[in-house]
Amino acid sequence: MKFWTAMAFTPPEHYVPLAKALDEAGMHGVMLSDHIFYPRVLASRYPYSPYPDGRPIWEPETAWPDVWVMIGAMAAVTTRLRLSTNIYIAPARDIFTVAKLVGTASVVSGGRVDLGLAAGWMKEEFDQLGQSYANRGKRLNEMMDALRVLWGGGWVEHHGEFYDFGPLQIEPAPVVKPQIWSGGHSDAALRRAARHADGWIGNAYTEEDAALHIDKLQALRVAEGRADLPFEIVIGLYAMPSKDLYKKWEAKGVTGFMTVPWYTDERSNDAGVAGAQGAELTRKVDAVFRFAEQWLG
Repeated sequence: MKFWTAMAFTPPEHYVPLAKALDEAGMHGVMLSDHIFYPRVLASRYPYSPYPDGRPIWEPETAWPDVWVMIGAMAAVTTRLRLSTNIYIAPARDIFTVAKLVGTASVVSGGRVDLGLAAGWMKEEFDQLGQSYANRGKRLNEMMDALRVLWGGGWVEHHGEFYDFGPLQIEPAPVVKPQIWSGGHSDAALRRAARHADGWIGNAYTEEDAALHIDKLQALRVAEGRADLPFEIVIGLYAMPSKDLYKKWEAKGVTGFMTVPWYTDERSNDAGVAGAQGAELTRKVDAVFRFAEQWLG
């Protein structure tokens, strides 16, 4: 089983030292989440909101560092740690910016980058970036295929419904092509993963909900004739770690678990960290090594 650490809601100054610790501890990879800004007036509803008004679970002042800047910094202090996103709102950007950022990150990391992406939910971000929100899902389907073309190296071209380019060269081209993993568990998102992606990144679920989404995904992969292709499934579960838990979900096709070692470690406490960032970072690093000692042995 591969263990990924989700970095959402982590103070930006913790990312690099935690990446170094995760690398040294032998964790498989790290996943970074993406948002550009938080509008004063937010009309879009967060799809995972527990609140009646649909507001997000984080406060407006929550930091979302740029994922590719941070991945570059983390790559510089690690040697084997995989670096991915969960997820990157790719259709809110133009395709050449996405291709350039991800391709460059792959090159500087020695091919350790994967791209987890999804259609996104915050219309305000699309509006400010000048990208269509209405057709974001269809554009993303085509974007996934066109990105692979752009990463091919040499003269490349693509002529589709939403993206029409080339012949052109975009360098540096990654020697190791990033895998593209699709996120979200709506019917459209699962179809996208089954048809276009190298894997699927879920959210954190109860075991009942996880089984529902994975069963639907696997059925769609069969229907697409892609059930025999290599495919990553990475999820989080609302359950404490155990060997039986991991074996059970590995049998269902899960290849990786999203973890946050300092959340599941009883000696870690994120309360009041603003006044004690150094001490809190030390606790997190300790939790990483304790998790690795228990589950990676």
